Amino acid sequence: MGNFKVMGITAGRKDGNSEILLKEALNVCEGQGAEVIMVNLHDYHILDCVGCEACTQGMARGVQVPCILKEKDDKDILTTKMLDMDAVIFSIPTYDLMPCSKYLTFAHRNLAYEASFLQEIGAIQKKDRVAGIICVGGSTRSWQSMALEAMSATLFTTSFLTVDQMMAMRISRPAYALIRSEYIERAHVLGENIMKSLKTPATKREWLGDKDFGWCPNCHSNALVKGEVQWDGIFWPVECQVCGAGGTLEQDEKGDYQFVIAENGLVRDRTTDEGRAHHLREIGTGMKFFYEPENQAIVKQNIGKYKNKKFPTIEK
Repeated sequence: MGNFKVMGITAGRKDGNSEILLKEALNVCEGQGAEVIMVNLHDYHILDCVGCEACTQGMARGVQVPCILKEKDDKDILTTKMLDMDAVIFSIPTYDLMPCSKYLTFAHRNLAYEASFLQEIGAIQKKDRVAGIICVGGSTRSWQSMALEAMSATLFTTSFLTVDQMMAMRISRPAYALIRSEYIERAHVLGENIMKSLKTPATKREWLGDKDFGWCPNCHSNALVKGEVQWDGIFWPVECQVCGAGGTLEQDEKGDYQFVIAENGLVRDRTTDEGRAHHLREIGTGMKFFYEPENQAIVKQNIGKYKNKKFPTIEK
């Protein structure tokens, strides 16, 4: 199998809990022979996505369109290196229910690097990547309730399979993790699970985290939403907010509820290249409808009402 390449990415304070837990996991990978690098996103210049839609317009035409910000910041060099990895471990602080803004700024630019699309058009070679996720916060899971889920959702685009994730709770000061040995030990296990997954053939890789973690048996998220009719008519009463699995809530003999995935409930599974391709078809269908002559005429007729309307703003 050769030497594996593992990257650690954090967006926490220097020498803080996120870095400490990440380094514990990376130490395991290095100890088992992996080539390890680590970055802290605070050391890099990363611009916000401007919503220009250049990348998605390109996907609709079947061509690669680089991010218009590619030459203006460090996103490209970071993501190009990340896509060359066999595994990445993310360790990110939670300040208000979800991952910190520095991480989200980085992750929301990933669409220009949509791996399944780039593989499909031959721009990059297919690579089976795995990921581990560490979220760190000063309170209980209720105050980090969207952290792991949001991070999982941002990994689909770059085709990382999440094989383990952990949450460090109620460690509210830098280096607090050092007096919570259970979190150091859990980060060590996460590193071991990353290496175990890398040493397993890609077709046989599976979830290695805590058994029965989260509601969803597919991606192990803890977030379910009421289902709605999708663009192609598919409907399930309950959906996983993260991977898109569809099914129902059912009670077992003990009265406990379980999320049971329907027979066709993984047709939109965002953790797979096929599932994301399903979504790209949705985007393409929507764009085709938008550019139909009669719809363009409606836009042209009405855009002036909004384009020419100006409200007072705040002077700088």
